[in-house]
Amino acid sequence: MLYQVLQAHDGKMPDDGVVCFANTGKEEENTLKFVNDCSVNWGVKIHWIEYQDHEDPISRYKEVTYETASRNGEPFEAIIRKRNYLPNPVTRFCTSELKIRTMACFLKQSGLFDDCSKSELENASWIGLRYDEARRATKIADKRRIPLYTAGVTVQHISEFWDKQAFNLELPTYKGRTLAGNCDLCFLKPMNQVATLIAEKPERAVWWAQMEALALALASRPDGATFRKDRPSYASMVQFASQQLSMFDQDEEGIACFCGD
Repeated sequence: MLYQVLQAHDGKMPDDGVVCFANTGKEEENTLKFVNDCSVNWGVKIHWIEYQDHEDPISRYKEVTYETASRNGEPFEAIIRKRNYLPNPVTRFCTSELKIRTMACFLKQSGLFDDCSKSELENASWIGLRYDEARRATKIADKRRIPLYTAGVTVQHISEFWDKQAFNLELPTYKGRTLAGNCDLCFLKPMNQVATLIAEKPERAVWWAQMEALALALASRPDGATFRKDRPSYASMVQFASQQLSMFDQDEEGIACFCGD
């Protein structure tokens, strides 16, 4: 989608267009490399921004670079400590605080937005939903915000496009889905997918288990001490991943969020 925008404007972003990447600190290293590769190969400025705790809501972000971006969940941990409990499928403040409001505050400070509201960003952003993601597309009232969908672009078109590029996202895909994409072990991913990723690289679960232990210690909301009530803890899933992978529903779908949409 970004490439198409650049091509439509003589290889540059339009004057009122800004490219942002909101880093949570829990993205795979290959994701960070890919974002940087887009900037380098296409000659486009990408603003790397991260949430930071601050008394002034307008200043709850900082601009970083590919080299200085957090890689150990620091922005994510900061919002957990501020809230004193964990996000969950119902209260997904990780998405709203780490991505939506962080980007909106950056754009306000840049003079492009009037405030840091979620609605302002939603009214001014494009979303890369494909034509074969109709279930998600139905949630977007203004179809102009999903240009790939309206143009009939499918996962096949996307694959063909990247096959012709000098670089690509170096993460494995399955049926057009990048299993380790977005936050590595996001609690919105199907449990079988999370367990598979843990089995592949057990160290992925360390931070998530630490955050559940932290939330239990903070104890402002004992019921908020796990990312999901309907699943074992991440520490427990380390054991399940190696011994009982088949106990998870192979057909469970992930929960859509801003990150995935």
